[in-house]
Amino acid sequence: MAYDPNVLRRAVDRLEGERHRRRVELDRLRDRAYGREPRLAQLDRQLQGTMAQLVAATLRQGGNPAQAVRTVKEKNLDLQQERAVLLGAMGLPADALEDKPACPLCGDTGWRGAQMCDCLKRLCAQEQIRELSKLLDLGEQSFDSFRIDYYSQTPWPNRGISPRENMELIYEVCLNYAQKFGRFHYKNLFLSGAPGLGKTFLSACIARTVSEGGRSVVYDTAGNIFAQFEAKKFLRDSQDGQEARDETRRYLNCDLLILDDLGSELTTQFTQSALYELINSRLVAGLHTVISSNLTMEEAARRYSPQIASRLDGEYHLLEFFGDDIRLLKKGRL
Repeated sequence: MAYDPNVLRRAVDRLEGERHRRRVELDRLRDRAYGREPRLAQLDRQLQGTMAQLVAATLRQGGNPAQAVRTVKEKNLDLQQERAVLLGAMGLPADALEDKPACPLCGDTGWRGAQMCDCLKRLCAQEQIRELSKLLDLGEQSFDSFRIDYYSQTPWPNRGISPRENMELIYEVCLNYAQKFGRFHYKNLFLSGAPGLGKTFLSACIARTVSEGGRSVVYDTAGNIFAQFEAKKFLRDSQDGQEARDETRRYLNCDLLILDDLGSELTTQFTQSALYELINSRLVAGLHTVISSNLTMEEAARRYSPQIASRLDGEYHLLEFFGDDIRLLKKGRL
């Protein structure tokens, strides 16, 4: 899993911020408790001392170390009981002044050995959705809010089925692709159709669901993606070139790349090369890609190189959108 470094940094900052906030709150609670009952401060100091005594007893040469350990433990228990009684008199639980981590699995570090803990994964998913929301309207776009009733039930010319029947099939594929990400039998999708038929909406639904599942997702338009590849090549020694290298690494390494509006870019030999690098590198790495385009698969085959056309045709599952423009329907123009 390759989270955007900015997403990971913000998630780690949030984790550290929460840890700091809890420490500050605990210190304030201790100060109030010690102020009301000074004996608590004495007991905490004594309890800390018994831990040192316990270590010393286990390392002691000669005598009876087992008896020494039992004596220290009994003293520790007596101090804890007195402490619990004083805290109970204040209406506080016995562990109220303990420094307890919010996540017992990782101790609030965010990592369990070399593996990212689920608590940090959740924060990464939240930050990633926030990042995606800058480009996609994720506030409204989810599978639950998808409106199938906008699509006509009248059979579409030369299709044999209605736009609604077609969208029901497309919806199920996209839903299963997102919910079973990495386990669904289609690894890559090619969403093809005219503007206003729901391609970007369903792409956003996929992005949200896969992000919430703890996977790294990057969404961008074809024009922006190719511009970053161009900047990486021709501005390599500048700050813009460095930022472009970081962006292209995100495109190449994320768990799911959503490439929107393929075909809207000015197609040149360079963009053909960049598109081939992007598609082929991700296929070789076993990573997932969703491409949306106003082009049909046949138009894409004519527009791009045979190598690109071969990979699109052989490695991507085609979903063809057709029907009336939903945007115009929403505005009451149809």
